[in-house]
Amino acid sequence: MATDPYTVHTLDNGLTIVIESMPDVRSAAAGFLVRTGARDETPELAGISHFLEHMMFKGTPKRGWQDITIDFDKMGSSYNAFTSEDRTVYYGWVRHADIGKQLELLADMLRSTLPPEEFDMEKNVILEEIAMAKDSLEHLAFDFLQEKLFAGHPLAWPILGYDSTVTAMTRDQLWEYFQKRYAPDHMTCVVAGKVEPSEIIATIEDLCGDWKASGLADERTIPTFHEGVDQLHLERFNQQLVALTYPSISAKDPLAETAAAIATILGDDNSRFYWNIIQKGISSRAGVYHMEYTDCGALMLYGTSQPERVEQLVDAMKAEAARLCDDGVEPHELDRVKNKRRTSLAVECEAPYHRLTQLMDDMEYFGEPRSVEQMLADVDAVSVDSVRQYLDAFPINAIGHVTSAGPRDWPGAN
Repeated sequence: MATDPYTVHTLDNGLTIVIESMPDVRSAAAGFLVRTGARDETPELAGISHFLEHMMFKGTPKRGWQDITIDFDKMGSSYNAFTSEDRTVYYGWVRHADIGKQLELLADMLRSTLPPEEFDMEKNVILEEIAMAKDSLEHLAFDFLQEKLFAGHPLAWPILGYDSTVTAMTRDQLWEYFQKRYAPDHMTCVVAGKVEPSEIIATIEDLCGDWKASGLADERTIPTFHEGVDQLHLERFNQQLVALTYPSISAKDPLAETAAAIATILGDDNSRFYWNIIQKGISSRAGVYHMEYTDCGALMLYGTSQPERVEQLVDAMKAEAARLCDDGVEPHELDRVKNKRRTSLAVECEAPYHRLTQLMDDMEYFGEPRSVEQMLADVDAVSVDSVRQYLDAFPINAIGHVTSAGPRDWPGAN
């Protein structure tokens, strides 16, 4: 058991329960994290984790899909679900008096019957999502980047899957994947807000105690980062997107906050990219994004421009990256970014939903809940020296991966 205000409890079937008691708020949030995502799929089943997320809302032995939606609304719940490369999450945020009802509804959803009569209809919904994603240059470019960056590894395929894999998917395949992955020893239930831990544990034991464990072993492997140049020709767009991507650290690395600070200094609001690239008219959108997973990461510098001005954009991004590597950061830049992060944490720590997602990250990355004070200490530890330490280990003026997507054949594929 962790110290107050945290309670960690594991049921006999392996379901981990994490609770943060927040007595000074009037709401509570509950969520189930299922440790399954795009990186747990085989190539022919790309997109099945996301498909399964949709089907959890389609019916259970107790409820039809209309009942699920209505019951969320009866509570006034702020609810949703999402799928990423490494997890699928279902959550609801309600008045604290309704947290038991919220847990019951979420637990019931996770025992879905995957109604056959809803399967084809939901497949069409997902195919529409894929079609809509193809209308976004950024979406297409990012999927292409991952495909090349992590070639040969499950992180290479998109969360939504492909037209071909989703079209060919059968309900039997979905059911088999569901039975294998949605087992209690592969899940964490997190509750944060004005709750009594013993009551929450008793409720979850009653709702989920008879779920059967799978004994599923962790089969994830660390991907190989592929350097090189890859170009995706997209004639229908009027802009070119270019990304320069470099190896980085995982989310659980001690320098994770430093990596995030570097991304903010280079590519966020009021950043070096903002003043020296966007405000100079070189690009309308340019930024830096730290891609982080449990076991790996990448730092991506990206921007869009008119196709004929790609060279100017790339030169500008490389110049800012080189300047950061050569000269480091200014103390005032670091102070600004750290204060922004401190404010964000101060706001989030007061909201049960944000604590819910933070605790899910904690359990995934560190195996235990962390207090806001611990996270603030990580922010305080970011320094000019830690930035130098990161850039010495993971330089962004070295050979990385270049991705180009748009109407211009630049710079050409390997």
